[in-house]
Amino acid sequence: MAGHYVIAGKQVPNHLIAIGFISAYALAGVAVSMRPKAPQPATPPIKASSADEEQFIKEFLKAAETEEKH
Repeated sequence: MAGHYVIAGKQVPNHLIAIGFISAYALAGVAVSMRPKAPQPATPPIKASSADEEQFIKEFLKAAETEEKH
């Protein structure tokens, strides 16, 4: 029969220890992949040289969106 380790006074077979470590590793991977992602901005950032230019671009985009809906 395969070897064993004595843990807390009990004989634990090697294959159960291996299964435990593989399961813990898989659970950690699932936990990392299920973590919520940071929300992505809906539009790219506006790189304007002044606040007036940025406001003009926003108004232009809003007008274009309403025109597109009609």
